[in-house]
Amino acid sequence: MNLNIFQSWNTRYQLISLAVLGVILMVALPLCLDIFRLNMVGKYLTYAFVAIGLVMVWGYGGVLSLGQGVFFGLGGYAMAMYLKLEASDPESTAIQSTPGIPDFMDWNQLTELPTFWLPFNSLPLTLIAVIVVPTLLAWMISFAMFKRRVGGVYFAIITQAVALILTVLIIGQQGYTGGVNGITDLKTLHGWDTRTDSAKLILYYLCVVLLLASILLCRWIQTSKLGTLLLAMRDKEERIRFSGYDVSSFKIFTFCLAAALSGIGGAMFTLQVGFMSPSFIGIVPSIEMVIYAAVGGRLSLVGAVYGTLLVNSGKTLFSETFPDIWLFLMAALFIGVTMAFPMGLAGLWDKYVTPCWKRWLQARRAPAPQVKAAPGAQAEVSRKVNVSSIHEEIPAGLGA
Repeated sequence: MNLNIFQSWNTRYQLISLAVLGVILMVALPLCLDIFRLNMVGKYLTYAFVAIGLVMVWGYGGVLSLGQGVFFGLGGYAMAMYLKLEASDPESTAIQSTPGIPDFMDWNQLTELPTFWLPFNSLPLTLIAVIVVPTLLAWMISFAMFKRRVGGVYFAIITQAVALILTVLIIGQQGYTGGVNGITDLKTLHGWDTRTDSAKLILYYLCVVLLLASILLCRWIQTSKLGTLLLAMRDKEERIRFSGYDVSSFKIFTFCLAAALSGIGGAMFTLQVGFMSPSFIGIVPSIEMVIYAAVGGRLSLVGAVYGTLLVNSGKTLFSETFPDIWLFLMAALFIGVTMAFPMGLAGLWDKYVTPCWKRWLQARRAPAPQVKAAPGAQAEVSRKVNVSSIHEEIPAGLGA
């Protein structure tokens, strides 16, 4: 009975924490911040998509990926390619040698649009590519590795190598990708100017809604049989394999899910910031994304969002207040949080706050104690009652 009580309490607790996060993001922050700061928070929230994906693949699946920036960048580049083609109509590029193609292609003496750019003339195909392209690459990497039982530190190193290779490839193919500068000068989405204050506010709310929906999806997976198997696989992989389950398929699914979420975050980043460059794909940003999940708690979806906001807000605050030493302050923050709170902010909450709530809930659910008289006291009461009845039956005169 108590187990059922705590399980139902845990479900309500997760929903309440998600509702509190929604109120903070959708009500409190828009009321307290100007549009510039709110747009910065929206940019931070795009990284949170990667963080909650890492909670699934690292916290629940036990697979540490140090190359999630690859999938973030692929989703961002897919959206940037559509926006760049929309901004490169023949009227806007009439001064180029070849009107109708992006400016960096004209600078690199290309005379026609490359074939792989053609699908990005369509917004529906672009939205599909935002999810499919990162997921397909993740499937290729994970299938090749997990089917051969490559994992642990070797898989982490391989993901870093993929991030490095893709970064070098994008920079080297300047005529097709924009090179080190990336794809810039993105102005409109299907004719809608994304640079106005109202557009930034709408994109912020869209990012929040997609983030909350992603958390609900991941939470549903965690509470399903698949989530239980992921936890068991993380702790006792060989036992799950000997039980007849295909462990590699679980890992592939989780890794592809994290890649799809990262692609959505990258697309929202491009929309809110207005550019995409290879600086978000390399090894350093990928490691920073792991730090977001570690600070928030690698087992908590909501904690990963708070960790992302905390780290990026600290980066902005320190860089604005202490421009000369802000990198040292960020390093001290990472080291301090990791040493003091190994399970992140969510672990700190579970250690000190959750037990108090459980005790309070148990006290409310416990039945009221019933006072039961001892056998000797009950006999004494019965004897007194009988004596009183006898005295009442004796006439007053006889008693004298």
